[in-house]
Amino acid sequence: MIRTDISAFLPVTRSLSRQALMIVAGVALMTLAAKTQVPFWPVPMTLHTLAVMGFAVALGPRMACAIFIAYLATGAAGLPVFSGSPERGIGLAYMIGPTGGYLAGFLVASWLTGWLAQNGTLLRRVFAMLAGLVVVYACGLAWLVAFVPAAKVLSVGVAPFILGDLVKIGVVAAASTLLPKVKELEKAAND
Repeated sequence: MIRTDISAFLPVTRSLSRQALMIVAGVALMTLAAKTQVPFWPVPMTLHTLAVMGFAVALGPRMACAIFIAYLATGAAGLPVFSGSPERGIGLAYMIGPTGGYLAGFLVASWLTGWLAQNGTLLRRVFAMLAGLVVVYACGLAWLVAFVPAAKVLSVGVAPFILGDLVKIGVVAAASTLLPKVKELEKAAND
């Protein structure tokens, strides 16, 4: 017998609604993180890496990627969600600029970090975030070579940011130990 009442579909609808809401909230938080500048040495840092790693560790690979894909789509559509936009361009023009490789790296890192950190200990989560950071830098540097002489790519694309990124990984690692429901968040995000 086939059920024809709508109640059979409510759990799916509720789950999809919850996921959509999490993605929209994630894009808003990602935008806020990208726009937030914290005084740091040698350059001010944004909280972009913190948000990417935080979503990956707390919500898992699927939801972290969904958030970042939606974030990229929002930026590609011309909304000024990226750090430095609209001053340094918007939309696809910004995305194919010098930071485009880092944006692609954040997407890959969202999945890799989330996947490696699943059901992991603190040490495993830290390792996962470091692996994700390596991917971000690898993609970023590979793209940056088109804009900066190869001899300067490390001094321009990594050196000013590595200390701040390691601090952000430390913050996410510490926060992940304080969140008693990280696994429940991840499960809810992926239902």
